[in-house]
Amino acid sequence: MSRAQDKKKIPVLPEEQEHIQHFEAIYNQYRDRIRNYIAVKTNSATADDLTQQAFLKAMENFHLFKCNSSIFTWLFKIAQNIVKNEYRTRSRNKEMVHEVIDFQSQSISLDITRDVDIRLDISAALARLNELDQQIISLRFFVDCTLLEVSKIIGMPESAVKNRLYRALNKLKKELKEWGGITIMSIKELISIVDKSEAPSKNDGMNKVYHDLFEELKSNVDRIITTYRHRPSQKIAVEIYPDLPTFHQAINEPDAPNWFMGTYEDNKIKIVSPLNPGPEHTYQSVLRHTISIFTMWLVKDINPLAPKWLTHGLGGHEAKQMSQEYIQYSTSEAIQNNAVPSFQALTNDTWDFEKIGGYGFSYLIVEYLIHSYSLDALNKFIRDATDFQGAFQVSEAQLHGMWVQYLKSRLC
Repeated sequence: MSRAQDKKKIPVLPEEQEHIQHFEAIYNQYRDRIRNYIAVKTNSATADDLTQQAFLKAMENFHLFKCNSSIFTWLFKIAQNIVKNEYRTRSRNKEMVHEVIDFQSQSISLDITRDVDIRLDISAALARLNELDQQIISLRFFVDCTLLEVSKIIGMPESAVKNRLYRALNKLKKELKEWGGITIMSIKELISIVDKSEAPSKNDGMNKVYHDLFEELKSNVDRIITTYRHRPSQKIAVEIYPDLPTFHQAINEPDAPNWFMGTYEDNKIKIVSPLNPGPEHTYQSVLRHTISIFTMWLVKDINPLAPKWLTHGLGGHEAKQMSQEYIQYSTSEAIQNNAVPSFQALTNDTWDFEKIGGYGFSYLIVEYLIHSYSLDALNKFIRDATDFQGAFQVSEAQLHGMWVQYLKSRLC
């Protein structure tokens, strides 16, 4: 079920338009987290329908929401009741109730030991824990709750939640050897970082770059791999060049603009040093851009024929770096003048891509696809980016037209 289908069933009354728009923003913000919880407690096959029920119930009772709790906690309580009703229905029908995660093909990363990513088969791992510890780990890692949110949901002090989480994770660590379906791997087996200075040195500045870049990758790579359901086919090297001129020479683009400070080639990600990012970037923006480039590289590793708008749009989405001001500046005139580029135009692999607002439009395409379709549909399209009908049940021209209408409504 697509998100577009979800939304069509939310009643919209003209006299309550402002109220509805506010609720739709809440829906967009919390839908994935609520769905993840429902999928954990039931199964992924029914999660979309139950998520829709939860938000319809929230919509009907939104006027009762009091600001003495967070909106997420309030939504979560509604979702809990929906799940309880589902349990009662299944019990009456003598159907199996899933008490633990039904994601046999997924995994969780636990930062238990330095530089080591422990990946566990979820069903096997959580089955070793009691129900409360299962719930705490599920909320923390799959629903992306903060410790404070977990404490409010389960009615336990935050310090007690933290202690239980720590003990549960240590229990997993101690029993690793007894479990099947577990691999222990270091992110350093996936990614290496290389200083491309003429005279590489381990000064304090570069030591900080290595540390910060590694932490940025460690915090995001596994999530991105899980989202797009693809393990890299080879090890990736991140090459750090000392300044923009050196970086531009290294990629055979000596006249490249100052904003261009990172790219990928074969199994290499090439970036300018965060210590010397040039006039249009900062230390932190270079680090974040590395996540964008890794995502682009991963999509190309999945499908070498993936179009530029898809790779760059997904990269921008995962890095969460592109400002709304830049997106509006680079795209609004074309949208207002009914001159939105076609998907084919957004495969342009020259510097004209930036001139036609390619980066902003690529981001907006992906935003629309994520807003309107399921992750399954997006992953299907990544693997065959010519099959619009198979992934989205519309033609390329129809999807473009729907996207343009979305862009116009977004400007309003």
